[in-house]
Amino acid sequence: MHFTLEDLLRVTLAPTPAPLTELVLATAVVQRQDNPVFSRWRQRTLQTFPRAARPLLELVPPTGKGPLFLDPLSRGIDDGLDQVLSSSADFVRADLKRVCAAGRPLTLWTTHLAQRDHDAWQVLQGSVRAGYAGLLAPVWDRITSGFEAERAWRAQILARDGIRTMLTGLTHGLRLSGSVLEIDSSEDRDVHLAGRGLTLLPSAFWSGRPLVGVYPHGPAVLVYPAVTPLTLREEPSTADPVAALLGRTRAAVLALLTRQRTTTDLARELDISKSSASEHTKALRQARLIVSQREGKAVWHTCTPLGLGLIAPTTATGQGRQLDAPPAG
Repeated sequence: MHFTLEDLLRVTLAPTPAPLTELVLATAVVQRQDNPVFSRWRQRTLQTFPRAARPLLELVPPTGKGPLFLDPLSRGIDDGLDQVLSSSADFVRADLKRVCAAGRPLTLWTTHLAQRDHDAWQVLQGSVRAGYAGLLAPVWDRITSGFEAERAWRAQILARDGIRTMLTGLTHGLRLSGSVLEIDSSEDRDVHLAGRGLTLLPSAFWSGRPLVGVYPHGPAVLVYPAVTPLTLREEPSTADPVAALLGRTRAAVLALLTRQRTTTDLARELDISKSSASEHTKALRQARLIVSQREGKAVWHTCTPLGLGLIAPTTATGQGRQLDAPPAG
């Protein structure tokens, strides 16, 4: 992957997990037998895979390299489907041709998709919604909590060690030689970003080599395996052990600080006084769970790796953090 200076300045971390990307990768993992971490999940999911979602299996291969128009970056199902349905006819045809050439069957349905047949696209829309409801919605809180912890951790690596360490540390098999990121892969491919930038997206389902998507508009996307895959994340508990340890309000402060916030932000979001928010951040800072930095009149706070390690295995459901599924319409 070839970076220009502009590309290096436009490397970003995705702000939220992308439900359509996770759906595509979950559909790929269902078809793979090479990862013992997902073996029990795969066996269970094969039995419960929604019938209405089965057309997705015609589009998504076990490699995860399905149609790019099917997995745009989005915050929810509705805006993601809007992007899917507004894909240009040329992009859809070229993408389906690529996927079918790589081993997906050329069926009557995929032919109709390429022809922009209304009924075929209605089937696709129903498949996506059924797949989300059956595969993702029940575990979306766990996906989101893991994503936020990972994103905060990567941001700290970027701030502390720089972009080289952050990029090459995403997963094994990555090397940065000058302005070229080399990815160990059986595929011989050169990607020239040409100023479009790159968005980094961890996946709770994917465990293979990083996947690179270059879209007609916007930045390229590099999908890499999250440090902790979904199947190794603990089931959510009704009891919050962090709240039991720190107290409910202080645990809520810590949970909010997976993203950088000011004392004023904390006071407003938790509906507490600014002095109370300051006392909580002082205690967390003394425990080395957060770090603080003054900029002018504002003091910015964020979790340390120790703080992230404390909250990452749990799903905070207190007043400071509510992890909801994206709107499904």
